[in-house]
Amino acid sequence: MATPLPQAYMLLMISALKLITEVALLALVGQWILGLLAGQRKQHNVFYQVLEIIGRPFVQFTRWVTPRVVLDRHLPLVAFLILGFVWLAVTVAKISHCLKVGVSLCQ
Repeated sequence: MATPLPQAYMLLMISALKLITEVALLALVGQWILGLLAGQRKQHNVFYQVLEIIGRPFVQFTRWVTPRVVLDRHLPLVAFLILGFVWLAVTVAKISHCLKVGVSLCQ
């Protein structure tokens, strides 16, 4: 019989997943804004390339889970939407966990 994770580890796991999601969301938003500002020369921009590297695993995962009918140019937007829903779910899970164990333990 497996023992449940202690409350602190559960909070750590939820917070880590929330942090990873937030970093990915910010990387995709930053890449989009920088792409608008840089225009056609965005592929030569170092900061755009860094943001693209950060967001690439999430865009590739989106390609893997979406049907082929979704165009490749739409994948970052779909990845952003999926990550947004994941962020909402993890935030609700964190709030629920904190209410269950006590808000003072979540600070």
